[in-house]
This record gives sequence, C-alpha cells and structure tokens, in this order.
Amino acid sequence: MNEWTELIPLAGAMLATGVLAGLLAGLLGVGGGIVIVPVLEAALGGLGVDPAIRMHIAVATSLATIILTSVMSARAHHSRGAVDFVAARAWGLYILFGAILGAVLASRLHSSVLALIFGTVAVLMALRMLLFGGRAPGPARAMPMGVLARLVPLGIGGLSSMMGIGGGTFSVPVLTLLGQPIHRAVGTSAFFGLLISLPGAIAFGLAGWGDPRLPPGSVGFVNLAGLAFIAPMTMLAAPWGARLAHHLNARQLNLAFGLFLLIVALRMLYRAL
Repeated sequence: MNEWTELIPLAGAMLATGVLAGLLAGLLGVGGGIVIVPVLEAALGGLGVDPAIRMHIAVATSLATIILTSVMSARAHHSRGAVDFVAARAWGLYILFGAILGAVLASRLHSSVLALIFGTVAVLMALRMLLFGGRAPGPARAMPMGVLARLVPLGIGGLSSMMGIGGGTFSVPVLTLLGQPIHRAVGTSAFFGLLISLPGAIAFGLAGWGDPRLPPGSVGFVNLAGLAFIAPMTMLAAPWGARLAHHLNARQLNLAFGLFLLIVALRMLYRAL
C-alpha cells in the first residue's frame, strides 16, 4: 500500500507536467519536452532507475508524448491557416532524417557537450527574439538552397531529437529569420514536431530494446507509464495554447518565446558547466 501511496504525487506531477507541456506546444510551437525531460529524469531517479539510462528514457518518452502533442497543436494551427506547407515540403524529409540520426547519435555524445552547444545557440536566438522580435517582418526570404537546404533542417531535427524536444526551440527563430510572421512560424514548427518525434521515438525504442536495466512498462527506452500519464494532458492542453497564441500580438508572442528560450538556455548551460 505504501508503494501505491508514493506513486500518487508522482502521478500528479506528471499530469501537471502534461498540461504545461501541452500549453507550451500550442502557444510556442514546441513539443513541451523541455518540461517533460527534467521531470521524468527526476522521477526515474526517485524510483531507483540506473542513472546511466535515465536520460535516455526521459528523452525517448518525451518524444513519444510529443507525437500526440504535435498532431493536436498542428491541427489547431492549421485550422487558422498558420502552417506553411511550402516550408514543410522543402524541409520535411531532412528534418525527419535528422531526427533519426540525432536519436542514434545521442547515446554516443556526452550530455554536457550537447547541453553546451544547445545552450549557446539558444541564448543567441533568445536575445534576438527579445531585442528584435515583434517588428514587422522583412521581405520574405527564399528557403535556403544548396548545402544549407540540407544542413539547416538536418540540424534542427538532429539536435531536437537528441534533447527530446519538438524542434520549435530551433525552427521558430529560423523561420522568423526567413521573414515568416511569428504565428505562422509557430504553426509550422508544430508540424515539424511530428516529423521529429515519431522517428526519434522509434529509434530510441529500438536502441533500448531488451536492456535489462529498464523499468517495468518500457518498450525500449520509451516508458509507457510516463506516456500514459503525460500524453492525455498534452493532447488536451495543446489546443488551449494554440488559441491563446492567436490572441496575443506578435510582440507579446516574441517576448514569450524569447523568455522561454533564455530559461531553457541558462538551464542547459548550467548543466554543461
């Protein structure tokens, strides 16, 4: 009975995490993984899971929840005409391949190196959003051609998959740099989240298949218990965030995203240093 009692606050924390992650997904075009990953990692630590695989489980489970969140968020934004399918066609395949590569490489790179790279890039993007966001977008630029047409979306997919996030942390600032209005950048990023999370979760599931250190209820590194608690709340809350996004003006949304990025970046840099 005591074991079940101890699981009650854990379940409550995961449900609340799902609501916050869903709101962030709809509001900012992110998958909510930046909230899910640290909560799951701490919860798994409390359950005594081997520290060598805790982050793998947290990242993989986060990606699995983002599959559902991205679908709900992208549908809500699409209903408002805020998904750019030209960008989706140009970048979609590269983002998907990047997500697969990122998941495969994640276990081979030291987490502090990933955190340092992520934090540095995110700080620069956050400062741009905070200092220059909300201004009228410049003339729309063409999507990058040649090598950049492959490297930019590959990098977005790869880094996002490694960190267990939906990609909005990178794709929203990049799309705004290309002249996309912030609402359209957020909506398109929500669609990209599906292309990142689905192959990423599958790759992590296969990578951890049969590992004897996994907690009960795991399919590879994806933990079904965490998925069951968090995913319904993210699906419920993502449309709320999307509706809220369209009630904010561009400056307010840029400020919200910039502050979000800055918090994420400082957390990552703290972990890396």
